[in-house]
Amino acid sequence: MRIATVLCVLAVLLGVPTTAAARTAGQDTIPLDHLPALGGDYFRIDSAATGRPYHIYVRYPDGYDPAAATSWPTVYLTDGDSLFPILAANHLFLTYDDGLPEAIVVGIAYGGFDPSVNRRNIDFQTPGAGVSDQQAGAAAFQRFLKSELIPEVERRYRSDPARRVLFGQSRGGALVLYSAVTDPDLFWGRIASNPSITPGLDSLLEPAAPAHGENLGVAVVSGTRDRADLQAEAAHWLSVWEGREARPWRLVGLRVAGGTHAANAPDAYRLGMNWLFGRKAAP
Repeated sequence: MRIATVLCVLAVLLGVPTTAAARTAGQDTIPLDHLPALGGDYFRIDSAATGRPYHIYVRYPDGYDPAAATSWPTVYLTDGDSLFPILAANHLFLTYDDGLPEAIVVGIAYGGFDPSVNRRNIDFQTPGAGVSDQQAGAAAFQRFLKSELIPEVERRYRSDPARRVLFGQSRGGALVLYSAVTDPDLFWGRIASNPSITPGLDSLLEPAAPAHGENLGVAVVSGTRDRADLQAEAAHWLSVWEGREARPWRLVGLRVAGGTHAANAPDAYRLGMNWLFGRKAAP
């Protein structure tokens, strides 16, 4: 399996230096081959659009065969440094319990949480009042997705171009909404989990670009214990777009009872994915 030499992402998430984790295991790198729920691939991509590298982790669907004619829905996760190990593995259980289709899951990671490496504050920042051109990197990041990452994923893997899904949490959720407004056809489905949309709200309320795809969907998921201001922002965005007949996608607001800002990302993923694919979550 090609992921045999992938760096130990779990050690990074736990705050353990990769070199220390490798020494503990008695080897230079720690393969993920023995974690089948995360089995798949890894590659690095140096983006011309943003001017920085990204580490791309890919989880294969159960039963994936690159030689077969079957193509798979593909979920792109922002904040892959933290969300990929959680949501990619959990997708397996959603197929078991909810009948959700299996999927290729792509985690877009920076390789660390230090601000010198992790530039989510730039990549996910939408333009608007009070945001400088240097801060607002959402347009460049979307060019990276559209012109660099997605073509590479669809070249390497049995990815279905008609069933792309984008998931983002917090400021990543604002990026999801920006993508929905500015390039509706780029993804068939989008899930914005507890989106943090100010500053930069202006660009999320502009008229949407024309779309040609059918049955596109946008789910906005908020935890009932998220910050009150973020819940209000999400509710405002929803109310504006729910009042517009000329929108290119289906739209739903979903709530996670007792959900906080970040810890309930798997619940947001579950609710959004089941809605997009017309499934009902198991009780």
